[in-house]
This record gives sequence, C-alpha cells and structure tokens, in this order.
Amino acid sequence: MKVHGQCHCGAITYEAEVDPAVVNMCHCLDCQTLSGSAFRLNVLAPADTFRLRSGTPRQYIKTGTSGAKRVHGFCEICGGPVYATDPGSPKTYTLRVGALAQRDALGPVRRQTWIRRRLKWLPKVDSPVECDMQP
Repeated sequence: MKVHGQCHCGAITYEAEVDPAVVNMCHCLDCQTLSGSAFRLNVLAPADTFRLRSGTPRQYIKTGTSGAKRVHGFCEICGGPVYATDPGSPKTYTLRVGALAQRDALGPVRRQTWIRRRLKWLPKVDSPVECDMQP
C-alpha cells in the first residue's frame, strides 16, 4: 500500500510502501517518552520505497539498553516524529502511523512489543502476537 505522510507543520513530507496488515504497538519506555503517550504505533517501510518529498529531518541517535543504535528522524520546526531507522545503510524505515494520511486504513494492530511495560490502566488491545520485550 502506498502511503504518504508529513510532520505536523508540513515542512517534511514523504511517501513509502507499507504492508497495512503489519502495524506494531510498542509499549517500551523509550516509545512512551519519545511519543509523549502510553505507546507508539509503527509500520515498516522497505528503505527502497521511502522517499522524502520535502524537507530534511533532524536526526537524533538513540542508544537502547542493548547498546543498539537507532536514528530517529523528526521535524526541527514542530518536533513531529517521522521515522526511526538503523544508522548507516538502513534496510527499513519504521514510520510513525500517526503521521500518515492513510492511518485509518492501516491495521488492526498485529503485534505488540514490550508488553511488560504496558501501562496497567491501558485497556488491552487484542493482537495475534505479543512480545514481552523486543523480538
């Protein structure tokens, strides 16, 4: 499925191909903090389909507890998150579902990660795959 998205202010626009049936809900502490919410919804896009149409994302390199590094792309004007990817030669971009115009056509959630960090008050979302940590 072809998708397009943008940051909140529209300075960064992009397009990609995604599988609409592969939406992940991540409950890790980093996703909670970086999104300012209880979780983050992501969908993978192969790197060869991801195209920036306008703007240049500011990048922040996050180091996970495992030592793995992830590049987070966001708008330096509005702070809107756009993607995460591996440093160097990425194979995929993890797109932020909330920034995609087609977000309502994606889903349902097929996988949840870091469910041990899921907030206790959050209603349970059914998904075929639940991982205690990152698979």
